[in-house]
Amino acid sequence: MSRTQRLRSEIQVYLSQVGEANTTDILEHVNQRFRWGATMNQLGNVLARDRRFVKVGFDEGTDIGGFRMRVCVWSIAGA
Repeated sequence: MSRTQRLRSEIQVYLSQVGEANTTDILEHVNQRFRWGATMNQLGNVLARDRRFVKVGFDEGTDIGGFRMRVCVWSIAGA
């Protein structure tokens, strides 16, 4: 069994409910949902390597810690 099994299934449930979400929104949801949470690197690796998730674009105006950053927008593949 994969170490990130619960994380992957929770991301799939979240994206099926909201449709599309950027990486920071997904990270915030996961960290509120689970006691142990996840890091941004861990989440990025899960999203990039799992075929269930597809990158649909970029969000240019996200403000993280006072810096404007470009983050990816994700969705369920085939949806």
